[in-house]
Amino acid sequence: MLYPRRILKEIEPWIDSKEIIVVTGMRRTGKTTLLKMIYDKVDSTNKVMLDMENIIEQRVFDEVDFNNVWLNLASFGIDKKKKAYIFIDEIQAAPEVVKVVKYLYDHYDVKFFLTGSSSFYFKNMFPESLAGRKVVFELFPLSFDEFLTFKELDISFPEDFERKESTKTIVLYEKVKKYYEEYLMYGGFPQVVLADDIRRKESHIKDIFSSYFEKDVRSLADFRSMKVFRELMFLILQRVGSKLNITRLSSELGVTRETVYSYLSFLEGTYFLFMVPPYSGNVDREVSGAKKIYVCDTGILNLFGRVGEGRLLENAVYLNLRKYGKLCYYQKRRGGEVDFVLPEAGIAFEVKSRGIRADYDRLRKLAKGMGIDRYFVVSKDYVDEKGIIPACAI
Repeated sequence: MLYPRRILKEIEPWIDSKEIIVVTGMRRTGKTTLLKMIYDKVDSTNKVMLDMENIIEQRVFDEVDFNNVWLNLASFGIDKKKKAYIFIDEIQAAPEVVKVVKYLYDHYDVKFFLTGSSSFYFKNMFPESLAGRKVVFELFPLSFDEFLTFKELDISFPEDFERKESTKTIVLYEKVKKYYEEYLMYGGFPQVVLADDIRRKESHIKDIFSSYFEKDVRSLADFRSMKVFRELMFLILQRVGSKLNITRLSSELGVTRETVYSYLSFLEGTYFLFMVPPYSGNVDREVSGAKKIYVCDTGILNLFGRVGEGRLLENAVYLNLRKYGKLCYYQKRRGGEVDFVLPEAGIAFEVKSRGIRADYDRLRKLAKGMGIDRYFVVSKDYVDEKGIIPACAI
């Protein structure tokens, strides 16, 4: 059974536009499945799906004269006299195909849908000549509401934060409590979520981590020491929710600060980690300062980082808040920190395993000092207090 992803609704309005649709993200996030869903929504018989990891299907585009590609596509039932819809999966396996895509896009009535496994690679693979020709969508592991869909539970939470707080009930919380515990422990990669026992889940997580390192890091990166890079990955997992200290990391690893920066840039570009900057009152300006770090999935964090529940929770809240917009954190010069701020929405959040009234009062004071008048404590446990939202509802 195919389960819908949140991003599908964002892509649907672009299905009949001229622009090339690009879906990118980490491996195993469900890009191929999403592509099949989009394929089924295209109301045309003049369409084809090709997998660039299949050497035979790569040859469809292997022509000196790009016009001859249509002859190869004809064997798949594609008529170049009508609008054609061409779906290309795993295009990073055949980067030279991008030149063909650009040519056909510029000269024929054809709509392309592409997937690839790394934004880092895509930024280098797609030339500037495709500027204005493509729309990029990023696919991540499941958010918790998607997780519930994959568990075939017809449960949803309001999008508005005030309604999340005002409509919370202990009955609904108890219904999803065990599922949120599973989400924290094993994360949101679809294959892991659908596995029916702990051994399989852990085996899939290990395989995903290994696949990322072997296929993305080794194949895309040109780093002198993979051992040092791997060590940095484990150090990062242990520092989730903390501010990055580049000098300390370079000292621990025995490499230069520039090397650490290049490693972090690669990890961020390939969706393994995310860096959250300090809050600025100006939404168009990012202030300087150490960034806080979070990783792509709580399952990977739990299995390889061996962190406590508090950090797992904060990472999970980050992954679910990020769908609402860019996130920052706030810290006064002397103490006083706010875990997350949505600058464009003007909302501040504090994450607690069990929020209490004092947490809300403290957050209110800090938020007012920032000029923010919307603020919520996000609590793993259910608390029947104003201004406290269950983490499962985020």
